[in-house]
Amino acid sequence: MDVIKNTFPITTNITSTGKLEIGGCDIESLAEKHQTPFYLYDTHHIEQVCDEYVNEFNHIYDNTQVVYGAKAFANKSIFKIISEKGLGVDVVSGGELTLAVLSGIPADKIYFHGNNKTPTELELAQEAGLTKIVVDGFYELELLNSLSKKNGIVQDIMIRLSPAIELDERTHEYTTTGILDSKFGFAIDNGDAEKAINLISEYGNLNLIGIHFHLGSPLFSTKPYELGIRKVAQFISNFNNFDLQEFSPGGGFAVPYTREDSPPKVKDYASVICNTMNDVISEFNLPKPKLVIEPGRAITGPAGVAIYTVGAIKNIENVRKFISVDGGMGDNIRPALYGAKYEAIVVNRLWDERPKEKVTIVGKYCESGDILVKDIELPEIKSGDLIAIPVCGAYSTSMASNYNMNPRPEIVSLKDGMDQIIRKRETFADLFKMDV
Repeated sequence: MDVIKNTFPITTNITSTGKLEIGGCDIESLAEKHQTPFYLYDTHHIEQVCDEYVNEFNHIYDNTQVVYGAKAFANKSIFKIISEKGLGVDVVSGGELTLAVLSGIPADKIYFHGNNKTPTELELAQEAGLTKIVVDGFYELELLNSLSKKNGIVQDIMIRLSPAIELDERTHEYTTTGILDSKFGFAIDNGDAEKAINLISEYGNLNLIGIHFHLGSPLFSTKPYELGIRKVAQFISNFNNFDLQEFSPGGGFAVPYTREDSPPKVKDYASVICNTMNDVISEFNLPKPKLVIEPGRAITGPAGVAIYTVGAIKNIENVRKFISVDGGMGDNIRPALYGAKYEAIVVNRLWDERPKEKVTIVGKYCESGDILVKDIELPEIKSGDLIAIPVCGAYSTSMASNYNMNPRPEIVSLKDGMDQIIRKRETFADLFKMDV
């Protein structure tokens, strides 16, 4: 099946008896054990992708630090794998920062991003000894300088720039971040970036060590990286009032959500980014900085699969057939928020040869927009069937909610035939415990 070959984790297998296995575990058996809905993560897949990014980038640019974008999916067990593979972590909140510290991520490998970090969060970052606070605006510059002065330290920082690189139509406007009209970063084109760099040199408690920018996500073309790196490098070549130690073109690396998707390979991203870096270093006479890349979706996205059970089925003749499952927008809001597209399979009838029918898979939430997969061809589905939706490992459970007071699902890791709960299913009691 093409959908399994192109979108499911690397350890996915169909047995001789027609059973779906991931990480050596039978998915139907897991559904009986853990109950649906639940999410599974193939940790072998995560390990392999981490190695691939480290090896491919360092092969061309030997001073590359790979940093996992934690907002894709923050979890203590996943962070431990990330750390064991030598990766750092990109965090965007006090919660993600605290989890990274508790998971044993070294302070010098934690990059703290965010367009409106609070004084409490910045204090927390300094208490943890972070050396990579990525400043996003003038308010934060002033605030961080004051906090650093109060704490008697000179804080190493990077700043986020906005290079105004236009992207193709495949990147949703909500995930396009490197343009002028964005809440993120100091724009180059309106003079804010130049003003920020000059201002930092006047502050006594801030030390600018690097530049960061992020163009958007997902990027199905390598061209924006080339354009962005070149524009930012040319811009910073005009300054000699700081020591460029680190240079980050961010992340945004795409993954195949559907069988038709064909994103660049890791080696393709590495070739363009690293070779462009080498070119601009020579062309603009820059010191060779550490290159920092930030894959998030690319590491955990294809490793995750959502498993649901079919409940109600509604057929509107000549209009649409709705297949309702026991999850939905509460555990994966991406289709409702971004119009994201997914594949799906019927786990318990992989070899069903009956004629396919066009159906729309919807959730149980009280919203007409609660759609997971629209107009997909599947075998005739019955109540009680198991549905698997692949490439759900990023920006699904991390954006999950308790809408309609539904508990968030259990999350299970799989490897070598063993399954382990890495996040418990919430209970009704969990939903009420903060009420007073």
